[in-house]
Amino acid sequence: MKVIPSEGYSITLRLKIANHPGVLGRLTSAIGEAGGNIGAVDIVEVGAHHLIRDITVATGGEEHAEQIAAAVQAIPEVTIVNISDRTFLRHLGGKIEIRNKRALQNRSDLSMAYTPGVARVCLAIHKDPEKVYNLTIKRNTIAVVTDGTAVLGLGDLGPAAALPVMEGKAMLFKEFGGVDAFPICLDTKDTEEIIRTVKAIAPGFGGINLEDIASPRCFEIEARLKQELDIPVFHDDQHGTAVVVLAALINALKIVGKQLGEIKVVVVGVGAAGTACTRMLLNAGVRNIIGCDIHGAVYRGRTEGMNAATQWYAEHTNPENQQGALADVIAGADLFLGVSGPNVLKVEMLQKMNRDPIVFALANPTPEIMPEEAWPYVKVMATGRSDYPNQINNVLCFPGIFRGALDCRATDINEEMKMAAAQAIASVITPEELHPEYIIPSVFNRQVGPLVARAVEEAARRSGVARRERAESRSSSPVPDWRGGGYQSQQD
Repeated sequence: MKVIPSEGYSITLRLKIANHPGVLGRLTSAIGEAGGNIGAVDIVEVGAHHLIRDITVATGGEEHAEQIAAAVQAIPEVTIVNISDRTFLRHLGGKIEIRNKRALQNRSDLSMAYTPGVARVCLAIHKDPEKVYNLTIKRNTIAVVTDGTAVLGLGDLGPAAALPVMEGKAMLFKEFGGVDAFPICLDTKDTEEIIRTVKAIAPGFGGINLEDIASPRCFEIEARLKQELDIPVFHDDQHGTAVVVLAALINALKIVGKQLGEIKVVVVGVGAAGTACTRMLLNAGVRNIIGCDIHGAVYRGRTEGMNAATQWYAEHTNPENQQGALADVIAGADLFLGVSGPNVLKVEMLQKMNRDPIVFALANPTPEIMPEEAWPYVKVMATGRSDYPNQINNVLCFPGIFRGALDCRATDINEEMKMAAAQAIASVITPEELHPEYIIPSVFNRQVGPLVARAVEEAARRSGVARRERAESRSSSPVPDWRGGGYQSQQD
């Protein structure tokens, strides 16, 4: 199978190259024949008999990068000085920082930002706790909380190894939603301790985004925090995935000419993401969903590998109570939804699916089936990766959802808000643009975040969880909004 190079596995080769004609050509040919995709070629140093060049190459993975390096090393006139992994370079020193929003240049600035002036602000909040939203970072700041037990598709790596993901999440919140986010990595797996800790830090945040917490503990942690806090709590691995999956499915079904209520869905992976996707698809009108885990299909009466979460799954899905392995229950399926691990879906299983099958293989970094294998047999293919068409990526969802929830000071992120977000994401693709390789907008489509935020804010108001009116309706004496857009009343 041909390996497709990805920027996620790109390397920079620093090479000492003999300075005479033909060497660079042989070098680039060797890289190309080894399957590398050459990007930038830069001269670092020029000598009488040699050049030092940096050549950036996209590879298909660590093993592929080693093969490319070996092909380069085999050229007599070329010496490898150094190989840099560009992804690791991007993470050096961390990816986020805290910066001051107000100048602190003289005694006057200090007396207002800190003592004595800050005391009056503290007393104002003590007298009217709602003022904390206007006078502190709470109005636009969320905590990204993890215990590191379910990092990406890699498993229990612990809180320190989870930190790069949490930093990345904070970057995405800021870039695509204008939301300030800070990673909180907890060195505990105890459900009660996690709940107590998040409750204890909640006064400083306008919302809580739970991340990479293993199932089934994640269900109780989210449910308890939603019940015991008055700020939005959102487990993105569950609900962010579900929102974007539904958005993609809405558009995919338009291509294959099928309806939500008539399709058969097979879900592989009934943990946090799989269960949330199932709940959302059921709420959207899907009637026939079968979930599979390492023990096979989840059905009523199964005893192996059951817990409270899988028991709920058994009671609410699989209407015909089908049993067996994935290869058995996938027959006649219209959608395969994978939120599990690599290479669990085989070509022979695809051939058992209904006409014009849809495959969402979302395991990262390696999907349940590689698109190159699936494309000849499916109508619509989506993954969680950015180097293939139709990336189902939660960044389409969570920045806009929190932006809308914070703007109306919602007490919750409920089903109405999530459904509104899915419809908003799907609506970005016009009928003229819809294509089997374009069912979901790019994560860099700047329409998505504001559109999702508006839809979520409206849904929050309709469902009664918003605590703040629209800015324009409050503005009898408008002043510029401190967030940089719109207006707010002087009393707000």
